[in-house]
Amino acid sequence: MDDPVLARRSIRAYTAEPVGDEQVERLLRAAMAAPSAGNQQPWRFVVVADRVTLAEIPTVHPYSRMLEHAPLAIVVCGVEEGQRWPQYWVQDCSAAVENILIEAVQLGLGAVWLGVYPLDERVRGLRRLLAIPDEVIPFAVVAVGHPAESKAPVDRYDAERIHRERW
Repeated sequence: MDDPVLARRSIRAYTAEPVGDEQVERLLRAAMAAPSAGNQQPWRFVVVADRVTLAEIPTVHPYSRMLEHAPLAIVVCGVEEGQRWPQYWVQDCSAAVENILIEAVQLGLGAVWLGVYPLDERVRGLRRLLAIPDEVIPFAVVAVGHPAESKAPVDRYDAERIHRERW
């Protein structure tokens, strides 16, 4: 399938091959190309490639065990402070995460979105583990690597979920 949006799948198994610096930069450029309310760009990113730190993330996020083997994680964070429209940071960071996932497909990488916010125990745990300042909110972890599994695209289009003009 040529469409990276429709080809995107949640990949949780990775080879040991590292993700190159140029690939990381492309993922982050894609993230920062996302739309944001008033072009506020409330996102901040923590790139984690250290094996010890990657292996510690599952101690604060129970569904992130794939990070024990993934070569990379990008922690997407949001900032409300100083924003003209602080209530939109979650939508803005969601768009940034989706752009990372789509760019990963373009690069031949696999990735999976691991939700953090709004679960306080995950937010606090990642803040502590990664020394994230209190004014920065960990939003999501994106595990990234060269896929060790292959998943076929799935067509999830469902016309029954669409309403024209009115409900």
